[in-house]
Amino acid sequence: MLEISKLVKRYGNDEPVLQELDLVVEGSSVVAIVGASGAGKSTMLRCINRLVEPTSGSIRLNGNELVKLKGAALRRARRKIGMVFQGFNLIDRLSVMENVLAGRLGYVSLYQAITRRYPREDIERAFTLMERVGIAQYANKRADELSGGERQRVGVVRALMQEPEILLADEPTASLDPRTSEQIMILLQSLASELSLPVLINIHNVAQAKTYTERIVGLRHGKMIFDGVPDDFNKEALDAIYGGIEAPDEEITRQPGSSPKQGKQGAAHDQI
Repeated sequence: MLEISKLVKRYGNDEPVLQELDLVVEGSSVVAIVGASGAGKSTMLRCINRLVEPTSGSIRLNGNELVKLKGAALRRARRKIGMVFQGFNLIDRLSVMENVLAGRLGYVSLYQAITRRYPREDIERAFTLMERVGIAQYANKRADELSGGERQRVGVVRALMQEPEILLADEPTASLDPRTSEQIMILLQSLASELSLPVLINIHNVAQAKTYTERIVGLRHGKMIFDGVPDDFNKEALDAIYGGIEAPDEEITRQPGSSPKQGKQGAAHDQI
């Protein structure tokens, strides 16, 4: 369970980017964080894994307070927080397998990391996860030889190699074409169910948020404006979050033979 209480992030003397946010995410929930650019979506995710230092407040993951952790204790906590990035964050000159195994760096010795001598069980798990997301055939291919969707799948597997207790996805579909974006959202939804893993997705596409997640949290200027199920995310909520700032992305491209109901049930497993 992720518990955020009165989270504040301020840069210098400027207005807070996050203003006393409260949020609880548990079970295998797939939660979308929506809002205009600058609403604080990415900052919130980066506070959770401490890539950004919170100004004040509390962030607890399965009872473990993250805000005050330092050194080795912080590194141990970060192992349990998987992160999927908009820009993939792969090392282009390395193979897919080497990028995936980077998810185990928090668990192996410095010697093993430098020599890339990972335990056999790590390699076997990497192959299992790559087969699950459809990239096992690219194991020895350089990362820069892959398409955007394939690269994002590598990023997802790398995060899962950490054996995370929560998965954070920061605009995971923003760099992808519409069809591939749908595939990645279905994949994240399916993995949450299969692994009983809570997933928190920062996303601009409101239509995808309503179709592939079970809860939507809307931010505006660092404040929570909406927290509810997709069916309750109506025009009033949309205007409260985006009104006068920017127009949200409300388009969605269906997979052949798919429907919103199928997406929500993760029934499109074979299309990934």
